Amino acid sequence: MVFGVAAALLANLLFSMGFVIEKRALSALPPLSAGRPARLVLHLLRSPLWLVGAASLLLGFAAQLAVYRTLPLVAAQGLFVTGLVMLLLLSTAFLGEKPGGRERIGMAAILAALVMSVASLRDSSETISALAPTPLLLALSLPSLAVGLGLFLTAERRSRRRHRLPTAGVPYGVAVGFLYGVSSLAIKGVAGLLDPGDVRGTVLSLATSPYPYLLAFTGTTGLVLSQTALQRCRASLVVPVCTTVNFLYATVSGTVAFAEPLPDEPLRLALRLGGALLAVCVLVALPRHDPDPGPGPDADAAADSVPEDGLPADGPGHKALPPAGRPLSATLPPTRPESPHHASERP
Repeated sequence: MVFGVAAALLANLLFSMGFVIEKRALSALPPLSAGRPARLVLHLLRSPLWLVGAASLLLGFAAQLAVYRTLPLVAAQGLFVTGLVMLLLLSTAFLGEKPGGRERIGMAAILAALVMSVASLRDSSETISALAPTPLLLALSLPSLAVGLGLFLTAERRSRRRHRLPTAGVPYGVAVGFLYGVSSLAIKGVAGLLDPGDVRGTVLSLATSPYPYLLAFTGTTGLVLSQTALQRCRASLVVPVCTTVNFLYATVSGTVAFAEPLPDEPLRLALRLGGALLAVCVLVALPRHDPDPGPGPDADAAADSVPEDGLPADGPGHKALPPAGRPLSATLPPTRPESPHHASERP
């Protein structure tokens, strides 16, 4: 149990560092578009800083494999959600993304969920399933992938609407969270097939199972979608939403697919389910939009153009309408008031 908890915390640290480093690298890259995946990947591979972040995520993936081999799925997912605290702290320190009031409450709730998840564990008597029936796994995974891709496309269309509220990234996080939820099931399946003493048998088992193929699809597609979302929105909100949706999906679907029983003791059961419920409440409490910048040069610039594959929507000489909620007179130059003398001379 101790080894599994330590591996989960290490994975959280590596994932949080990776996302923050990638976010820093993305700020220096040209606008990315999920509609041009080859161009997106090419830009990423040319960034040394982004490669450092990707290496941190790969090491976090290795630590994740160790967690799934030593801890039940629900407990492991509960520990992974605690990485939100590390991410918020790192994004505040290195990205300047100051958390709001709801996000600070979420950090406290996540710490409580960590304590509850760890308290529900035991060194023995924990059933850890290795594999899931292939038909059931595909029946859960394929519709979820379709939902995730559909949500991302919907968020992309909405992001191009004029006069919209500044998007905080919740729709993007939910969409990527579905993909990474399926990825979590695939990672658990791969971990269950690993046998260091039989390399040949491990390779054969992986090749004849759906896990590596699901992992390859979610990894490549999630890369394109997550990097697009990270460049456009705050990492301190996109990643927590993605992590929470991933947790909820993997907990529910994974429990069904891998048939891991919950604790029999009422106290341990309450702690484990309570920690899961607390993590879900964090998603509900997060704000849906960034604060409105209000009238000013930045707001006017944002209103005059709509991003679409990194290109401005307004052509040369086109004058945009004023932002929603601002009268047309607010965009006109101020006029000099007439003096009483001039007013009296008017016929």
